[in-house]
Amino acid sequence: MKSNLNAPSADAPSSLPELLETPLDRVSTEPLQRQLCRRIKEAIVTGHLPAGLRLPATRVLAQALAVSRNTASLAYEQLLAEGYVLADRQGTVVAMLAQSNADAPRQRQRATAAMPTTSRPLASRLAELRPSAPMAAECTALRPGVPTLAQFPFTHWRRALDRAWATASASTLNYGDPLGQMPLRAAIANHLALTRGVHCTAAQVVITEGAQEALTLCVRLLTNPGDTAWMEDPGYRGAKSALQAGDLRVLAKRLDAEGLQFGAKDWLREQPRLIYTTPSHQYPIGTVMSVARRLALIAAAQAHGAWIIEDDYDSEFRHSGDPIGAMQGLVEGAPVLYVGTFSKTMFPALRLGFLVVPPDLLAVLTSPLRELLRGGHSHEQLAMAHFIESGQFARHLGRARRLYRERQQALREALSQHLGVPHSIEGGRCGLHLCVRIDPAMRDVQVVEAARRWGMAPQALSTFALAPQAQDNGLVLGYGNTPIETIAPLAKRLGMLLRGGLA
Repeated sequence: MKSNLNAPSADAPSSLPELLETPLDRVSTEPLQRQLCRRIKEAIVTGHLPAGLRLPATRVLAQALAVSRNTASLAYEQLLAEGYVLADRQGTVVAMLAQSNADAPRQRQRATAAMPTTSRPLASRLAELRPSAPMAAECTALRPGVPTLAQFPFTHWRRALDRAWATASASTLNYGDPLGQMPLRAAIANHLALTRGVHCTAAQVVITEGAQEALTLCVRLLTNPGDTAWMEDPGYRGAKSALQAGDLRVLAKRLDAEGLQFGAKDWLREQPRLIYTTPSHQYPIGTVMSVARRLALIAAAQAHGAWIIEDDYDSEFRHSGDPIGAMQGLVEGAPVLYVGTFSKTMFPALRLGFLVVPPDLLAVLTSPLRELLRGGHSHEQLAMAHFIESGQFARHLGRARRLYRERQQALREALSQHLGVPHSIEGGRCGLHLCVRIDPAMRDVQVVEAARRWGMAPQALSTFALAPQAQDNGLVLGYGNTPIETIAPLAKRLGMLLRGGLA
């Protein structure tokens, strides 16, 4: 029977005997049927077995490979079920796939020379990115945006999770309400009213996967490609990414002592659809927007039909004086969408954020939001609701606030003592980081790269700027997850790098 295989028909390739007669691997844990099926699939996809080729009968193939006829038959049946072959009265033939099998090798060769393309907004974003040293996951010293993790109240959080599971029903295993579990939405509304001066009902609160999804939703639901958006400069890179992903025209708005700057002419020449701001603690500079500037921004936005996205980034951690209230609660009916997250007040891996939608806008956006969101993390949401209602969340914030205050003071003192180069410190009345401006002659990107080689993870201020200027040269130093006993040695090392040529 082998001689029949070695004398293929005129339209059969000479590689057919080699492909089908090569012994199967009898040592492998993969069944012989699957090995045979996989081998024929690969030959068909790569074009070595072209469309229309008649394959040998199962009896002939089984004898050639020294396997049972049942093994060959099952392999053919699987190929037939998946559409690789067709059956007719004469036997089994290779099917015509979407791409001509005969042309596959040549087309595959051409494909290797062509790189896949991306969308124009993404290509533009990639072109703007500046190369930086990779940051190891365990490199957290002086890294901004990371809260204290070792001091997190694991026991109380575990109890909240256990309670959520103990009281769960089968319905909580489903997708759940796309806008979020109502107990958490109600707990957030109450918490924001007490601590941030936000005026909202539970129905206005939408649960998201962190603040980034909330920002993305604002862009998707309120803008069209080509619309103009204003953004603080320097500002939060995640907001810039969300705005650019919506193909918006992003305009940089510089900061002064009162926050985001704008004038009457700006509204006439470059009227925005969205305005992104962090008024209670500007990121990364740390400026607090004055009440007068907030009221002026709200009034101008109302007059020109613009929406303000208020990102209340780490404003829960106020270190001096009374907490700064949110912009959202200043004026009734303000065109403000309030964005918050538990990534800093709890821990980043929780991936829970929220968006407070204005009442008039809620009626319009509820249906689209239910289409865009799918719900989920039900037990974590219910646990978070209990964590807030039981008072554990407030107690955790109080402990963390005291801890961050001590660490910030230690960092200020260490920088003053050990940095050894002209610098100025900005911000610090709130949050988890300090902004340190340094001489432009010492490029902050190079300083950051050198610091990472020594296990430190500050960020370069210039990388937060949309339109970098000379004064946008500095370091953003996080102290949230940096133990207080390590702060002085880290500042000393940072000073050595700045003074010693970044070795």
